[in-house]
Amino acid sequence: MSARIHQITTAPGLTFDVLIDGPDEGAPVLLLHGFAESFHHWDHQIAALARAGYRAIAPSQRGYSASARPDSANNDNYIFDRLVDDPMQIAAQLGLTRFHLVGHDWGGSIAWGIADRYPDRLASLTVLSRPHPNAFNRALELPDGEQTHRSRHHRAFLEPDAAAVVLANDAEWLRVRWDAAGVPKAAQEKHLAVLGNPSAMEAALAWYRARGAIRSPLGVIRVPTLYIWGDADDTVGRPAAEWTREYVSAPYEFAALPGGGHFTADQMPEQVNALVLTHLARNPI
Repeated sequence: MSARIHQITTAPGLTFDVLIDGPDEGAPVLLLHGFAESFHHWDHQIAALARAGYRAIAPSQRGYSASARPDSANNDNYIFDRLVDDPMQIAAQLGLTRFHLVGHDWGGSIAWGIADRYPDRLASLTVLSRPHPNAFNRALELPDGEQTHRSRHHRAFLEPDAAAVVLANDAEWLRVRWDAAGVPKAAQEKHLAVLGNPSAMEAALAWYRARGAIRSPLGVIRVPTLYIWGDADDTVGRPAAEWTREYVSAPYEFAALPGGGHFTADQMPEQVNALVLTHLARNPI
């Protein structure tokens, strides 16, 4: 088996590219990528899930899919509610009543939002890197300013020339960061094939512009949760990572990966695969 790209239309002007692999009857696993990456961030996990009998579904999210790219100059097109609604609409089109949810970075933020709003739809939640927003907000308020410093690129993304800066010199800003985080070169090229053009980059950065500097608080999560954090993640410090457990009332596992950077699914796929598969097996649909 190998993942194929399917086109799934959820509304006029919203046709998403979606990587799908695994048996039709397999328990569905919806995987949401973040920035700066693409749905190929999950290539290793999709293959492992399919081998284990799951139905892996990884959409190229709003703005990343060329046919699901509303005007990025209008921030209303990229507000959090719309970003949360997209995966739920994709799930509806696929007839998924209940599923496992996995998210990384911005996809993790969306996953926290879905778990908060639709807990009964989820058999399990797995989030990589991105802490529960309440924990993140607490860390941003610490007087040492460490998390604020780690998140400084978020403010830079609000500048009008941010897309040009990120893509300059053959996407040097991205490549330097990916290299430092242990992202293989082959994975980098896959991500740039999706994200490495001005239209896609402007849309991806519209997620930040629509949110601004505020992360809306969420409620306590009532879904069995696995939180994976690399202890060398340059964007998320230990306080936010450790405080996340305070905002989950369901069974919770915190997996800190020694030496893991921000992109552990690319950097340490076998370790991530083992954690995810064990978590899913503990929480069958």
